[in-house]
Amino acid sequence: MDGETFCRRAAEMADFITKYLRDIKEYRVMPAVSPGYLHRLLPREAPWKPESWESIMSDVEDTILPGMTHWQHPGFHAYFPAGNSYPSILADMLSDGLGCIGFSWAASPAMTELETLMVDWLGRMMGLPKEMLPYTEGGTGSGVMQGSASECTLVCMLAARAKALKELKEVYPDEEDCVLLSKLVAYFSEEAHSSVEKAANIAFVKKRKLLTDDHYAFRGETLRKAIQIDVEKGLVPFFVCATIGTTGVCACDDVEGLGRVCSERNLWLHVDGAYGGNALICPEFRYLLRGFQYVTSFNFNPNKWMMVNFDCSVMWVRDKHALTNALTVNPVYLQHDNEAHSIDYRNWTIPLSRRFRSLKLWFVIRTYGVEGLQRYIRSHVVMAKRFETLVQQDDRFEVLGDVIFGLVCFRLKGQNNLTETLLRRINQSGKAHMVPTSLRGKFVIRFAVCHPDPTEEHIDQTWAVVTDHAERVLFTSEVAVEKFRRLLTKYKENKGRRSTRILGELKKNVREPVQVHAKRKFKL
Repeated sequence: MDGETFCRRAAEMADFITKYLRDIKEYRVMPAVSPGYLHRLLPREAPWKPESWESIMSDVEDTILPGMTHWQHPGFHAYFPAGNSYPSILADMLSDGLGCIGFSWAASPAMTELETLMVDWLGRMMGLPKEMLPYTEGGTGSGVMQGSASECTLVCMLAARAKALKELKEVYPDEEDCVLLSKLVAYFSEEAHSSVEKAANIAFVKKRKLLTDDHYAFRGETLRKAIQIDVEKGLVPFFVCATIGTTGVCACDDVEGLGRVCSERNLWLHVDGAYGGNALICPEFRYLLRGFQYVTSFNFNPNKWMMVNFDCSVMWVRDKHALTNALTVNPVYLQHDNEAHSIDYRNWTIPLSRRFRSLKLWFVIRTYGVEGLQRYIRSHVVMAKRFETLVQQDDRFEVLGDVIFGLVCFRLKGQNNLTETLLRRINQSGKAHMVPTSLRGKFVIRFAVCHPDPTEEHIDQTWAVVTDHAERVLFTSEVAVEKFRRLLTKYKENKGRRSTRILGELKKNVREPVQVHAKRKFKL
């Protein structure tokens, strides 16, 4: 493909993307396909000779789109938003066209310096402590862009581990590293993202998953008690992860209380704000910064809630040297004349190669301004509150957790299998898509506002889907229970003759949503 052809195809691709996003509501939210569907549609061998562009795009429409879950669909309410916008798409296109691999300042000075600038812009937009910002005079804090919140948590835990091992070696100089490593303990709550537990597994440290309070928040006193128990066992606490906007229920941990404990014990306190941290650009959410004077590192994902497409996760550290000391490897072929006066971000991340992610932030922030990004986040919060009100007005449902951001957790009152059946029916309808969570043993549906431009009509349409299927689930439940009771009465009346036929019919009719309850109660 030459430059002239590329220009023509690029214009066609822009039209294709625009049409897709414009007409996305016409698709099912989730595809009606089964595992392996694509293997049955595409050839097993790569083509020996070139194929036409028209053939490739035809296959995109015929085989790829039918198998897509459409994250930008107005009925998509699963997980969290997948940030997107035209300026972000264009920035990614430019990044791909420039084709840089920014592992050091010398590899691409503009790439490195724009990243530092964007990290500083964001930190100021969010009101982060100045000690964590790159351009604080005489400061040791700074920030970096990673691919995901999972990477942020992992590199911070590795940095905390390196720091803790260094301190232990000073006390036990003759002890093997593996013995000291076996004593280290990381703490996080039962509502923390699974990536925190995975990071502990990778770092090969002990982990403590602690209980939360009535609002599903991780509190300082809970941490204090757990640490005391471990210290008495001869273990060494070294890392704590708090969350602003947990994945399951969007709870916000007690950063101030946790921070005081970490300060007393000289522990690394990391705050994961992957989703909820975005809201800090709005002044009304700055109360969440209480306790940040104790925070060692913090991350959030603009690719969730700031109109930036994946991947783009930003993190700050109070002491950049603690991070780089744990990750720096400096072979001759990566050294350059200006390394004493510049940042080489390869020493801040696990991968050596790095994408030009800062272009996306630069384009999006300049296109919409801070005011426009605030308006975007606030619109999601308003729509979540609308959905919460609809749920609360229907006495068949209950809301669990506090609705702070753009997530509402709700369920049908009663046994879990009612809500499980409801969620399955909603997702099978193709009109809406949500995912579950478990809160203190209760099966709960997560409703996340995800559409780039949510409206009251979108919310009301999804609620209509929910209530329509709820009526069917509850009606089916009532009919099933009544039939079960009749059969049970009939079985008892004929029990003297040990009617195996009635017993068989009884077992056959124990189906959701009375299945679990009936089998347990009547030992069928």
